[in-house]
Amino acid sequence: MSHRRLHVLIYLVAAVCSFPISVTAQPAPPAGISASDHPWDDGTEIDVRVELSGEDEDLVYVVEQASEFNGLYQEVERRSPTEEELESGVLEVTTQKNIPGNSYWYRASVVEDVDGEEVQSEFVRLDAATPAISSAQFYDGDRFWLAVITVLVCGSVVAFILMARSGAKLKIRPIAGLEAIEEAVGRATEMGRACLFVPGIQDMNDIQTIAGLTILSRVAEQAAEYDCTLETPTSKSLVMTAARETVATAFLKAGRPEAYNNDLIYYVTDEQFAYVSFLTGKMVREKPAACFYLGAFFAESLILAETGNAIGAIQVAGTAQPAQLPFFVAACDYTLIGEEFFAASAYLSKDPDQLGSLKGQDFGKVLVGGLILIGVFLVTIVGAAPPSVASHFEGAANFLMNDLLQSG
Repeated sequence: MSHRRLHVLIYLVAAVCSFPISVTAQPAPPAGISASDHPWDDGTEIDVRVELSGEDEDLVYVVEQASEFNGLYQEVERRSPTEEELESGVLEVTTQKNIPGNSYWYRASVVEDVDGEEVQSEFVRLDAATPAISSAQFYDGDRFWLAVITVLVCGSVVAFILMARSGAKLKIRPIAGLEAIEEAVGRATEMGRACLFVPGIQDMNDIQTIAGLTILSRVAEQAAEYDCTLETPTSKSLVMTAARETVATAFLKAGRPEAYNNDLIYYVTDEQFAYVSFLTGKMVREKPAACFYLGAFFAESLILAETGNAIGAIQVAGTAQPAQLPFFVAACDYTLIGEEFFAASAYLSKDPDQLGSLKGQDFGKVLVGGLILIGVFLVTIVGAAPPSVASHFEGAANFLMNDLLQSG
């Protein structure tokens, strides 16, 4: 090597050695990490505990999850410890939406802000042989308050049934549509015209059809007492058979079995608008004095209601189809809205078990409705009040929504 090259090499070494090199020290990693199945859950949660490296509240801890020990890790939590966690020395994280029975590995690190730059520590990991595995428990503890509300509602149903059986008078709100049955049948009798009963267009597997046939029993009993003609065209053969049995039993109960006419209850067709065309034609030709539409209806509800209104009949309708209720309310004299329709059986029969069940359900509605109103009040305060005031109500609002009402 020539003297010139040696001098250049010595110069470069000296320049490098004299250049100030700044090395940022990494923060200390977490002291340890452990993970276990979350108790009393549905098998989708795992608890991760990270032992803090120190008491510096400015440190940020990052927790990552992978389905393989050396697989792809994904970040599941990044935050600073709370005051309680700083005191206990353990940061607790609960991961969600895990697959029951699958193995999961976790690792954690510390991130520190040094002169505006994030510096991350080494990772501390779960051992390869000890992954966390979630499993479903016998009971999901997150549903505890739902279970309490369920017990209260079921208990109230049993209590009201026992009260009704013991002879206690349970007040039931009068339902105008059911009270009007006697008036409608009486008017048809005075005018010498028939009553038309339409039990919807669904089959016997629909609860609305069953509810409609329950009311048909009361209408038939009134028709038997007043010696009024009751005609019931159906769109399903099974509904026809059930309606015949219902009306025959009602006439027998009224003491006039000989007045029952099997031919007045008949099958028309399964086709929706062919059935409606038959009904509207009959209504225009024969002009029944009272029309009852009680069951599941769809587009035909407006056609039937308008036709009955045009011929001047008293109309009583009832359905649980929300989209069809406006047509019935606008064109009919009385409408059983949703739950009134299903409560008709208890209202008409006065059976203690049914009345007690109805009152117990009302108690449950009042309870849940009250909780919702309280929740709305608390959330409004949290959103509108100053932070110093809102902080006192935020915990109660979260508890009500996430724990009691299960809306979180």
